[in-house]
Amino acid sequence: MRSKVLLFCLTVFLFGSCTQSRIKEHTEWGKYFDSSGIKNACFILRDNNHESIHYYNKARCTQRFLPASTFKIFNSLVALETAVAPDDQLVIKWDSIPRKPEWDKDMNMREAFKVSCVPYYQEIARRIGPARMQHYLDTVKYGNMKLAGRIDNFWLNDSLQISPDEEMGFVKRLYFYELPFSERSQRIVKTLMLREEGPGYKLYYKTGTGHVGDKYICWIVGFAERIEHVKEPKESMNQSDERNYPYFFAENFEAPESDSTNVWSQVRIDILKDVLKDYGAMPK
Repeated sequence: MRSKVLLFCLTVFLFGSCTQSRIKEHTEWGKYFDSSGIKNACFILRDNNHESIHYYNKARCTQRFLPASTFKIFNSLVALETAVAPDDQLVIKWDSIPRKPEWDKDMNMREAFKVSCVPYYQEIARRIGPARMQHYLDTVKYGNMKLAGRIDNFWLNDSLQISPDEEMGFVKRLYFYELPFSERSQRIVKTLMLREEGPGYKLYYKTGTGHVGDKYICWIVGFAERIEHVKEPKESMNQSDERNYPYFFAENFEAPESDSTNVWSQVRIDILKDVLKDYGAMPK
């Protein structure tokens, strides 16, 4: 009951913090999910430049799900803050159990984050321990803050849950160094999230896929920066001609376990780019 009340209050705050003219539903974004046969999906985007929120399927945007590998953002922050990982070059040796070719080797945090290596981050969580992990879950108010079961599995076993709007708020706080972690820890994690850049934009994100019952819960959360160049007058204190305009997002959908016609890891990225281009957060 307490968690439901907190989620309701957060929803009121998020959608009530902007005037109605700054909150817009985009039913047209549904076509990007429909084209891949996805029925249960949502997308939420915050345009920080106009202080506006844009969404598809508000009900799902405020529903909590297991975070799956999007939790690697949080896990990395705690590891760096507690010095479990002195920096992003901490190497953890492969335990010699074959899983995936891209996981089956010694690797550092930066490499593990890029390939979303579950065993690496399970070992990180074990080194952090339940007490410290719970402390930061409570301090950040990350989702329902529930750590149940094993310390190396609680973000995968559906005990810890977070909603898309909470995920979006979390990465927004990370972007502006507003989380209860040092600026250094947050800065390092932001660099881990950079996945793509091109003329006029940078794209930062973390994906996640969780298994619940007979379906997959698919995530992608992060932020895009649209980069513009302006001519500053000579007397201006700001000597840089580059302006970064951030857009924060969370995408979530479910896919049937039995459907092997789509590569969901690529589908979610394609949908993300379609929505960002549709809105103007990325160049077309």
